[in-house]
Amino acid sequence: MADDPLSTLRSDTLADRAYRAIRDAIVTGTLRAGEKVTERGLATQLSVSPTPVREAIRRLEQDGLLVRKGPRTVAVSAIGDTALQDLTEVEIGLRGMVARFAARHATPDQLDGLDAILDEADDLLILIVQRKQAGEIPQRHLTQLMDTMQRFNDTLEACAGNPVLSRLLDQVRVFSQAERRALRLERIARDPTFGLDRYASHRALVRALRAGDPAAAESILLADARGGLSDLLYAPQPADESSLPTS
Repeated sequence: MADDPLSTLRSDTLADRAYRAIRDAIVTGTLRAGEKVTERGLATQLSVSPTPVREAIRRLEQDGLLVRKGPRTVAVSAIGDTALQDLTEVEIGLRGMVARFAARHATPDQLDGLDAILDEADDLLILIVQRKQAGEIPQRHLTQLMDTMQRFNDTLEACAGNPVLSRLLDQVRVFSQAERRALRLERIARDPTFGLDRYASHRALVRALRAGDPAAAESILLADARGGLSDLLYAPQPADESSLPTS
């Protein structure tokens, strides 16, 4: 699984970094519902002063992820599922906006680059299925696939040409890149067909971008983002090895 979210700080300001790290810890269960934490304790874990942690806590209270228990003490909210759903909808909406901007601003070279990345992904998927059918664990190819699709997402954001939108999206992602990768690798390792239906939507997205159709591009990415996050948030419990598909 991914590293402890409290061990890595991201974003532009200390308060942003503290906010993202604490939120990731709540979302992934590192901080459990009802668990009490203090400003000083979090500041120590994050290696920052209490001031940015205090600002981060204030924002997380507004998000509904933390509730105040004392002057310097808060607890992870018991209604975290509702707040998590709200965050999910915000991320989905912003990702749809990325597609809309990309349809307006993507250059022919950028679009060719997106198609080339998907060609690489297709080749990797074939190898993964073949290795799985042979009873092997294609870890190297799975990792390469994750790298390839991250390049697709990064290129898509570059096509949008909107750094403000990219920054907002980074701040509200339900999962960090490492967490998303870990969850996807687990699912793909067990089922080599996982996510294949959404690869077709990636091709459709590029076609909509080439057509300069913001509405169609946004609609496609909204559906893809909603399905992708749902798969990760509500993944089924692992089955016994004897019940895993062999083909």
